[in-house]
Amino acid sequence: MQFNIKNMQNAIEKIIRESIEVKQKLLSNAELLHKVENLASECAQTFYQNGKILFCGNGGSAADAQHIAAELSGRFYLDRPALFAEALHVNSSFVTAVANDYGFDAVYARMVEAAGREGDILFAISTSGNSSNIYNAVVKAKEIGMLVVGLTGETGGKLKDVVDVLLNVPSGNTPRIQESHILLGHILCELIEKELFQSK
Repeated sequence: MQFNIKNMQNAIEKIIRESIEVKQKLLSNAELLHKVENLASECAQTFYQNGKILFCGNGGSAADAQHIAAELSGRFYLDRPALFAEALHVNSSFVTAVANDYGFDAVYARMVEAAGREGDILFAISTSGNSSNIYNAVVKAKEIGMLVVGLTGETGGKLKDVVDVLLNVPSGNTPRIQESHILLGHILCELIEKELFQSK
């Protein structure tokens, strides 16, 4: 196969432009930005009241869940007390046991039942919004009395009808959606830190 450096450069530029275009759409969506602002305050209040934030996703979205949880439980910009945030897939023994005994669609709902409490927050991450195990986790979280946030692609999928707050990235392209999920996650982490530890 002949390596065509010009075609490769064009492909790289196209990908970067597509990513920028999605973020420009986010920037111009006043309603979504307002949701993010309000959500940051909700998250800060949850932590202030000794609550926790849980995250779930599949594949790349599981990695995003773990990434955002780590920024909160570890640190983002500030040296400050740790915050109780966790991705629900990190205990591999739990995941494989529940998947074996109950089926994979029950894994996250089972962990929400174990760890979630009224007043906690669940971030349900699914680019399509249609993942059954994520949907089931949302249903369980709502039963418990948790606030549920959906991070999805443009349509919101099935999650749009069951979450409390929908952050639907204006794209149908999975990699571009995931890039924006991390952007939104980083924005929330920064705002949460500022509200909790720099507001005084």
